[in-house]
Amino acid sequence: MTTSTQRRTGLIAEKIGMTSVFNDSGKHIPVTVLRVEDCYVLGQRTIEKDGYIALQLGAKKAKVKNVSKPIRGHFSKIQIEPMRYITEFRVSEDAILDIGAQLSVEHFVSGQKVDVTGTSIGKGFAGAMKRHNFGGLRASHGVSISHRSHGSTGNSQDPGKVFKGKKMAGHMGAARVTTQNLEVVSTDYDEGVILIKGSIPGPDGGVVLVSDCKKKTLPQDAPFPAGLINISSEEDNINQDETSHEAPVDIPENLDSRLEEKSDAADKEEQS
Repeated sequence: MTTSTQRRTGLIAEKIGMTSVFNDSGKHIPVTVLRVEDCYVLGQRTIEKDGYIALQLGAKKAKVKNVSKPIRGHFSKIQIEPMRYITEFRVSEDAILDIGAQLSVEHFVSGQKVDVTGTSIGKGFAGAMKRHNFGGLRASHGVSISHRSHGSTGNSQDPGKVFKGKKMAGHMGAARVTTQNLEVVSTDYDEGVILIKGSIPGPDGGVVLVSDCKKKTLPQDAPFPAGLINISSEEDNINQDETSHEAPVDIPENLDSRLEEKSDAADKEEQS
């Protein structure tokens, strides 16, 4: 059982898209599919060296030619293939993982609440009605081509300026957004996907950060300090599968003598 002071790491995932599933009671649930691929621990941050406690994670292997030399040296030092996405998660002291550990989707359990952080879809330059849900001006003839304008933005001579933060037209979207209290519907270890109820920020193919919900307690069946992939056990299973597909071959006794007799008989036929 985890306490409120214990804080686990999160996961780096890729947003695949949205679909729908049915629960045990037959209720239709819209879900977002997230894929977790090659999520490794790349580094540790300690109070003695860095002043805070955190884990550096990397996900999705990158081509070596697209990685800068300093980053390439960082990965060669820890003997891990270069990763495309790198980020840090603050953790408690008892939740530090070894460098090279690989995280799985079973890090989260069904029914758990999570927070998802991503970059929202960019909308470009948007007006006040779209950006801030303004009502706009009247649609009558008296409003001369200003039906969707935001109206006045400042005061008179005093203070004679537009206050900072005034809701006006401008760039919309393409910002860091965190959606809280999202429910994990299920996870699939073989496919490496997580199904989360509802929508999450970002386009399909975008990278998101999934972490434990800050406003809810961690379920008792959630693995602590993390849900890891046991590489040795997977290699054993692969070896067992390969050997199981190989059919046993019965080698007859005196095989060499039989082959020699057949070759002698063939030579005699050719001479005759």
